[in-house]
Amino acid sequence: MSEDLQQKLLAAITTTTHLHGLPLDAPHIQTLASGLVSTVRAWLAERDAVIGELLPAPYALAKDAERVVNEFEGCRLSIHPDVAEDAPAALLGLELRHTRLDVVALDVPTATHLTVTVQPKTARAWGWWRTTFDTVADHVPQSCCTTLTGTYGEVSIEIRGNAVPDLISQDTAQADVLAGHPW
Repeated sequence: MSEDLQQKLLAAITTTTHLHGLPLDAPHIQTLASGLVSTVRAWLAERDAVIGELLPAPYALAKDAERVVNEFEGCRLSIHPDVAEDAPAALLGLELRHTRLDVVALDVPTATHLTVTVQPKTARAWGWWRTTFDTVADHVPQSCCTTLTGTYGEVSIEIRGNAVPDLISQDTAQADVLAGHPW
């Protein structure tokens, strides 16, 4: 691979040198290409590592004690084995997994109960979760997350919002700044 990469660098540097009329001869270009191989290889490895972290496994399936857990597109779904795939809570979970980008985990312990873990990007996105599922009360907010309970049809739902206290404090701070602004 090093030779292939060096040849590609040599071709790119030669082309760029000629296009811009730079006063470099073949030995200079060869030296540049061989000197840049390790740097470019490190950049490519760094890029591949970042891409590997960002892209979830296309499909993973595991047995987690009594539950079947699968991960798809960055969302972990856990369904108790006694719950049918067409149970109301399971269907609602699948719908949320496919329509809401901020869902990071779903747990279906019974046919009529769903626990959703979300990572909303804004306080307004958190508001959507609050209003859509007829939430009745915030549990005591913790430093890392906030939990709501609510219902959706016959499904009782528990919503855990990661980093929501930070979102709310940022939103409050922005509102305070804008309140004193003339426009």
